Amino acid sequence: MDSVEPRQTKHVFVTGGVVSSLGKGIASASLGLLLKRRGLRVGLQKFDPYLNVDPGTMNPFQHGEVFVLDDGAETDLDLGHYERFLSENLTRQSNVTTGQIYETVISRERRGDYLGATVQVIPHVTNEIKSRIRRLERRNGAVDVVITEIGGTVGDIESQPFLEAIRQMGLESPPGTTLYIHLTLIPFIDAAGEPKTKPTQHSVKALREIGIQPHLLLCRTASELSEEIRAKIGLFCNMPASAVFSAVDVNSVYEVPLLFHEQGVDDLVCRTLLLETPPPQLDDWHAMVHRIKNPGRRVRIAICGKYVSLKDAYKSIIESFVHAGVANDAHVELVWVSSESIKKQGPEPFLDNVDGLLIPGGFGERGVEGKIEAIRFVRQHGIPFLGICLGMQCAVIEYARSVCSLENAQSTEFNREAPHPVITLLSEQREVTNMGGTMRLGAYPCVIKEGTKSHQAYGTTQISERHRHRYEFNNQYRDLILQAGMIAAGLSPDGTLVEIIEVPDHPWFVAVQFHPELKSRPTDPHPLYRDFVAAAVKFRASRQTQAVVGRHEAGMA
Repeated sequence: MDSVEPRQTKHVFVTGGVVSSLGKGIASASLGLLLKRRGLRVGLQKFDPYLNVDPGTMNPFQHGEVFVLDDGAETDLDLGHYERFLSENLTRQSNVTTGQIYETVISRERRGDYLGATVQVIPHVTNEIKSRIRRLERRNGAVDVVITEIGGTVGDIESQPFLEAIRQMGLESPPGTTLYIHLTLIPFIDAAGEPKTKPTQHSVKALREIGIQPHLLLCRTASELSEEIRAKIGLFCNMPASAVFSAVDVNSVYEVPLLFHEQGVDDLVCRTLLLETPPPQLDDWHAMVHRIKNPGRRVRIAICGKYVSLKDAYKSIIESFVHAGVANDAHVELVWVSSESIKKQGPEPFLDNVDGLLIPGGFGERGVEGKIEAIRFVRQHGIPFLGICLGMQCAVIEYARSVCSLENAQSTEFNREAPHPVITLLSEQREVTNMGGTMRLGAYPCVIKEGTKSHQAYGTTQISERHRHRYEFNNQYRDLILQAGMIAAGLSPDGTLVEIIEVPDHPWFVAVQFHPELKSRPTDPHPLYRDFVAAAVKFRASRQTQAVVGRHEAGMA
């Protein structure tokens, strides 16, 4: 029997210009979705130009959320977009940093792998970058298309080795196997009353000066570009107007693939890469977007944390509520509450009119007492609650103090001499001194207790969820706290780690040590977020009914 010749892997490179944060990650994920829905096998990866080995040690105010993969990799938040749009779990191979590249090159130089050569950016660093780009070709067999997003903007010193590497790949590859997409900004100047194309012209000029001619332009703009503007951009950027597309501002990122497809972005990509495919199947995506834009009801969920001034620190949580809202035919209005404000003013001004509370993960003592007070308020008032990571730890502390009468119960993260350390360091963390990549990271199994709300949500007793933490429920206090009424709804398979806690005499009070938001998908919402929102919808309806009855009784009086 003749062997089947493997298909040539095609490469798409996505670069950005003018300003950062234009949405290269969303654009890359959207194209990945469209190509996958055409029946192609797609790989997505992000190359970040910073010198950190990974974003795990970065302050969320600088970098936003750290997205953790099943294999424990701490990655850029764009990996979250990739997984959500593709509905696939990625690996650490999908996020590469300058720090990783230089760490590898220097290690090889120290071993003598370069045989005495002078180690330089070209060819040694660029060769390592190209090798990392090609890794996805070999993962689980060849993929049809690898989409590689280059972080930063054209002109950044840090990005130059990556741009040089993808330039070389274009030269080294056969025709029809490499495509360059450039994302730029078209600002609208109110005083002039028109959009301005000059920033895009300069951005493409800078890209062409280093040897890259984009095949396709995505122009971020407030409104669709006219044919005249597109022709002007094409003329000065050395490309046909048909290759200039409008990346229009939208209310939901899940609209972006549909807008790209309507304009023919994926058609042009397939023609350029000589890919013969059927049109993408997008019926379920259309239906999902329609439900996002036309919800049947509304619900208000408070997120109480210390990074609430930077929403990107909670990106996956935000998206999980969008997914859960679709499942419940509801628009989830997020109410951002600073835990430090609750500590100063008390919880009632912030939480009296919400339908649910989420306490997210975090590190450090700042704002913790405000989170504990918020949890006490919703537990006592029957408001649905979901705690994530540190949110679970704070829930245990609050319960220990309020219900078990363990005065000054605390986590050893915040007070090593706490009289009642109900949260303590994981045993394997006690000898750890380095900060980067040393927490309990990645996917771990959990066994759920039957009859709990968690079991009702998951519909199974065996799950796997992603972790990112150093501290845990202290087993020395487990019996005391559980005898007071709390339930250990989920444990590690050996029974040593408490992964989920619940308060049974409450409408919906669930807290988990892991991060369920990392596995939520637009067309497959995470069961805990889905049921949490369902509980909030029920709570809101109950409160509205009580208000109507109260007004009626007042009128009768």
